[in-house]
Amino acid sequence: MFTGIIEQVGTVKNIVQEGENIHFTVDAAFTHELKIDQSVAHNGCCLTVVAIEQSEYVVTAIQETLNKTNLGNWSIGTKVNLERCMQMGGRLDGHIVQGHVDTTAECIAIEDQNGSWKFTFRYASKDVTVEKGSVTINGTSLTVVDSKMNEFSVCIIPYTYEYTNFHQLSIGDKVNLEFDIIGKYVARLLQQREA
Repeated sequence: MFTGIIEQVGTVKNIVQEGENIHFTVDAAFTHELKIDQSVAHNGCCLTVVAIEQSEYVVTAIQETLNKTNLGNWSIGTKVNLERCMQMGGRLDGHIVQGHVDTTAECIAIEDQNGSWKFTFRYASKDVTVEKGSVTINGTSLTVVDSKMNEFSVCIIPYTYEYTNFHQLSIGDKVNLEFDIIGKYVARLLQQREA
């Protein structure tokens, strides 16, 4: 379980394909605090630490993960938003994030608002967003500002822009989305009633 509050940005140092799996080596300042089998969210995708060496650790993405996320687009040098799992008894600063990416979206607009930035995304799934609701983009907990069918916008404050990989995002880039878990349950219940 995660909160969507990014702890730091890591760097992809090595990529090794093994069958349909890909092993990613990531360099991060908190590596010395990790242990084998620990869950870490990478751009919002929960992956398990399988090896640790000095400031680098390794995680493995299976084909299902690669199909549903932007991890297959990573290359050596890619900057990745990182969050370790939530500790019980602490403050929940973002919202409840599972680290299970629902789909990807394309960034279709970036607007400099003289102190903040407005990013607009388009996606193809049946999931919905609502204005003032929560959404997770590349693991970052954000509030939806505008919401349309298969499209929504968020505004990014300078701190988030600087301390996540949003400052590297360009129009046309693919991002990972996790929709709000409560909204997904409500949508599912409504679908069952209509069936």
